[in-house]
Amino acid sequence: MKLAIDVYSATNKFPESEKYGLVTQMNRAVVSIASNIAEGSGRNSPREFDQFLGYALGSAYELETQLLIASDLSMIRDELVDKILSSLAEVQKLIIGLKK
Repeated sequence: MKLAIDVYSATNKFPESEKYGLVTQMNRAVVSIASNIAEGSGRNSPREFDQFLGYALGSAYELETQLLIASDLSMIRDELVDKILSSLAEVQKLIIGLKK
């Protein structure tokens, strides 16, 4: 959940012209990570849980790509993107661990 708060705080400072571009995409991706883990944990089988973990992992990699794009476009400070990417890497590791 902290990751989502950090991403929302960061995207809140993006240019207004990105309100329906990167901002929306990044916010949706970060919410999708936690939401898919939660939904999958409430499913009736390990197979379904694994499927939703896959969705969460996909959203995590999507967010990673979007952060790098925002960084390359100088929409986010390097130290902030590094902090978020570090947290995101931990989340990715946790999801991969759950899948195993």
